[in-house]
Amino acid sequence: MQDKALRDRITALIKKNVVPAIGCTEPMAVALCTARAMEELGCRPDKISVSLSANILKNAMGVGIPGTGMIGLPIAVALGAIIGKSVYNLEVLKDVTPDAIEEGKRYIGEKRIDILQKKDTAEKLYIEVTVTAVSGYATVIISGSHTNIVYIEKDGKTIVDRRKEGGDVEDLEDIHLDMRTVYDFATTAPQEEIRFILATMDYNMNAAKEALKGNYGHNLGKTIDRPLSQGIFGKTIFSKIIAKTASACDARMGGALIPVMSNSGSGNQGICATNPVAVYAMENENTEEELIRALTLSHLTAIYIKQSLGTLSALCGCVVAGIGSSCGITYLMGGDYERVCRSVKNMIANLTGMICDGAKPSCSLKISSGVSTAILSALLSMEGKCVSSAEGIVDDSVDCSIRNLTSIGAEAMGKTDDMVLDIMTHKGC
Repeated sequence: MQDKALRDRITALIKKNVVPAIGCTEPMAVALCTARAMEELGCRPDKISVSLSANILKNAMGVGIPGTGMIGLPIAVALGAIIGKSVYNLEVLKDVTPDAIEEGKRYIGEKRIDILQKKDTAEKLYIEVTVTAVSGYATVIISGSHTNIVYIEKDGKTIVDRRKEGGDVEDLEDIHLDMRTVYDFATTAPQEEIRFILATMDYNMNAAKEALKGNYGHNLGKTIDRPLSQGIFGKTIFSKIIAKTASACDARMGGALIPVMSNSGSGNQGICATNPVAVYAMENENTEEELIRALTLSHLTAIYIKQSLGTLSALCGCVVAGIGSSCGITYLMGGDYERVCRSVKNMIANLTGMICDGAKPSCSLKISSGVSTAILSALLSMEGKCVSSAEGIVDDSVDCSIRNLTSIGAEAMGKTDDMVLDIMTHKGC
């Protein structure tokens, strides 16, 4: 067992990265930034200017804003100014009402909101909001992570400035992980220290239930549960895993006013790291302790991969969270460390290169691909099969294999990211 000081640092890292969120985290982060600026201003702003990095724009353009029946940034910004409370963090809009929505629509119609791409930043996650009224102005900047407020200014006076020259803010207190550390923590930490991870199942499986109450997104989860689909997939553990995971994504991306437990700033990653593991554990009749450890392994693996990939990237988050869920499922199948590592390598051999083209209802399709691969990778691993270092980007070392994946996602796919955004903003040509 790892020493208590190390376990405490890892626990703190999980609690920092696995948090509740309502709606897609990118527009919610913009709403949060707006709400904090409005609070600093002290009154309802007459004008709101928003400057965003390309990745924030990409992930906020086509996604439903919870409880509004609308998509995109303008209504998120308007509601952030009208009813947003920064103390709620990524649940900033949970107090939304029909009256607030109507007021937000008027706000948009009066052209009080300007949203632009910030061209002169290399940061993937950057949000700058300036709110102006007769009484003065206030500016707030979020950078590095979705709730990380690094700068506050009011009427020319700097109140907070934690910006790091040349890029994102680094949290030097975060422990840097490797796969062995992740596995040992998940499988040996005292159960009472990691029991909190069960909240991820409560949140994210509840989101799957919510999807059944309406028509959200593309109804992928519902579709898999219908007779035609059952005739193709059967009513199997495999189909149940995909249905429960896709359903939660359907509800979240379709604008359901329901919180999910996110991972590393992404609700979809949180869902993908949680629901496949939870469903498999229930269907396989694993013990509660096994479920707790499998969920911990899944979420912490995703956090580990994101440490080198970055909060936002051109690589779809379902790749990261799918790797996590494959590890969790492998553990539930009785897999040891070596088998878990094989699952990681099998995932990397398959899903590398899946692009992120923004948060949107069709994310459920990508999540389903990731989850399907997660199950196949776990099964292959348990059969003693693993993609070898002679194949593609997989290395003998699991940690090197992960770094190969993240270097492609964080560096080599940068041009892809630019092209995706250009296509998204110039459709119809």
